[in-house]
Amino acid sequence: MFSKLLIANRGEIAVRVIRACRELGIGTVAVYSELDRNAMHVRLADEAYALGGQTAAESYLNTEAILDVIERSGADAVHPGYGFYSENADFARSITSKGVTFVGPPPEAIEVMGDKISARLAAERSGVAGVPGTTEVITSTDDVAAFGDAHGYPIAIKAAYGGGGRGMKVVSGPDEIEAALSSAQREAEAFFGRGECYMERYLTWPRHIEMQVIADHHGNAVWLGERDCSAQRRHQKLVEESPAPSLDDEVRTAMGEAAVSVARGCDYTNAGTVEFLYQDGEFFYLEMNTRLQVEHPVTEMVTGIDLVREQIRVAAGEPLSFGQSDISSVGHAIEARINAEDPAGGRFLPSPGELSALRVPDGFGIRWDGGYEAGDTVSQFYDNLIGKLVVWGSDRPTAIARMQRALGELEVGGVATTAAAHAAIMASDDFQAGTHSTKWVEERLDLSGVSGKADTAPEVSLDGEAGPRVRRDVVVEVDGKRYSVSAWVPESAPAANSAATVTRPRRSASGASAGAGTGQVTVPMQGTIVKILVEVGQEVTAGEGVVVLEAMKMENSINADRSGTVTDIKVAPGDTVGAGDVVVVIS
Repeated sequence: MFSKLLIANRGEIAVRVIRACRELGIGTVAVYSELDRNAMHVRLADEAYALGGQTAAESYLNTEAILDVIERSGADAVHPGYGFYSENADFARSITSKGVTFVGPPPEAIEVMGDKISARLAAERSGVAGVPGTTEVITSTDDVAAFGDAHGYPIAIKAAYGGGGRGMKVVSGPDEIEAALSSAQREAEAFFGRGECYMERYLTWPRHIEMQVIADHHGNAVWLGERDCSAQRRHQKLVEESPAPSLDDEVRTAMGEAAVSVARGCDYTNAGTVEFLYQDGEFFYLEMNTRLQVEHPVTEMVTGIDLVREQIRVAAGEPLSFGQSDISSVGHAIEARINAEDPAGGRFLPSPGELSALRVPDGFGIRWDGGYEAGDTVSQFYDNLIGKLVVWGSDRPTAIARMQRALGELEVGGVATTAAAHAAIMASDDFQAGTHSTKWVEERLDLSGVSGKADTAPEVSLDGEAGPRVRRDVVVEVDGKRYSVSAWVPESAPAANSAATVTRPRRSASGASAGAGTGQVTVPMQGTIVKILVEVGQEVTAGEGVVVLEAMKMENSINADRSGTVTDIKVAPGDTVGAGDVVVVIS
C-alpha cells in the first residue's frame, strides 16, 4: 500500500479522497491555488503545497508545479479526482514516468476513451452501438451543416476530450451552427485544455443511464449497477439515483455487460463509468468517463462498496475484493448536487461568494459529501459544487421523502443554491413517476416561483419602504408554546420587529440584465467576458444576446433588456466584470 498520496484536485472530491486515505493509513498531500490557501481540503490534508495562481490554468492545470510538489513531498501515488487532469493521458504519463502511481486507468485507456471519437470506434469494436454521429473532428461549420442535411436537427456538438456536459451545445437549426460551434470549442478549451469537437444526433426524450465499472490488474472486471442521471440542466447533472426507475432487469443486465465489454475492449483498469442514452426500450453508447464520477456515492449507498478505497487498492496492485456475483443492490439512493447557482425561473445563474452559513442535514440514511464549511468562499474561477446531499431509503418513495426532509433542513447562507430546484424536482409528479428525461428540467419543470437565495428578500414592500432586506429569525413563546418566526426587515435593522410588513417576491435578475428596460445592460454575476455579439450602431431587439459571460466554467448569454440601437460597448473580450456592471448601452 502507498505511504503518501497527493490529490491533484480541490473541493469536495479532494476531501473525499483525503478521508479514504486516512482510513487506509495513507498520508495525504494537498495542493492549492492562491484562492484556496485556507480551503477545506487544505485544512484536512497532512501536508499542503502552494501551486500559485488563481485560475485553474495557473494552478490545478499547471503540470510542472504539480510535478514539483510530488518530488518535494515524496508522494508515491497521485489521485486526480474528477475534472482537471483526471482524463488527461499526458498528465498520467508524466506521473508514471517518475515512478509514481496514477490512481486511475493506464494512459493508453485514457487516450482511447478520453477522445470521444476514438471511444465511439472502440465501443463499436466491442459490439456496443452508439448514437448516430461522426468519428471525425469538426473542422468547420460546413461539417455541421452537412450532418444536419443528412440526419436532421437537433444536433449535439460535443467536446472530443471532455465530459460532464462541458463543451456541449445543441443546434436546433442551420442559423445556430456558428455560435454553437464556437461556444463549444471555447468551453472545451477552457475546461479540458483542448478545443476539438465532434457531433451526433440529439435524441428527443432520452434518459441518461450510466454503468459503474471497475477492473483490476488481475483480469477481473465487474459492473456495480446503474445510475439514472436524467434530471439535468445545460446537459449537466442535477440529480442522480440508483437503481434507475422503471428499468427492466433484462435491459439492466445487457447494459452492464455492454459496459464491461467496453472496459475490457480498451484494457481498462480502476474505476470508470460507461454512459448510455436510453429511449423507447433501446440503449445507445454515449461515452466512457475514465475516472471517478461525481455521483459515485449513490452506487456506494446501495452496494455498500467504498469505491474510492477500492480505487486505491486496485492502483496498489491488489485484486478486487469482490466478484460480480457478490454485488447486490439494496434499497434506493438519490443524490442532489448542491451548486452555487440561482435556479430562479430555470436560469441557474452562477452565484459565487462567501458562505455566511452552512448547516447540513443529518439522520438515518443521510450523507453529506462537501468541500466547504461556513466562512469559506465559492470562487468564480472553479466549479460551483458546494456539496452533495445523498439519501438512502428502503425503496424509491422512501428515498424521495427522505430527500425532501433533508432539503428542508439544509441551510446555506451568502450564495444562492440549487436546493429549491431539487425540492421542486422531488415534488414533481413526473419525477416521482420516473417519466422525466434529460430535457425535462429545462422544458417542463416549473421553476417560475423558485429562488435560490435563502437569506435575501425583497427590496420593496407593500408599505412602500425601499431598500435591501434580510431575513431575521427569532424564537418566541405564545401561551407557553415555542414558535420560530422569520421576518424580512431592512438590512440595517437590529432585529425582526415588524410583523406587519408584507413583502413581494423580488424580481430575479435574468440572463439579460438587472434593471430590465433601462437600456443599461448589466451582468447578474461576476465573471469574464468571452465574446461581444454586437457593435456600436447595431439595431437589437429585447432578449437578443449582446455579450457572452463565462462564470464558474459556464457560458451565459447576456441579453438586451430593450429594443433599440447600441450606443456604447463598455467591455472587451477577456475583461473581468462584477455583478451589476454595465456592459452595453442601448438607446
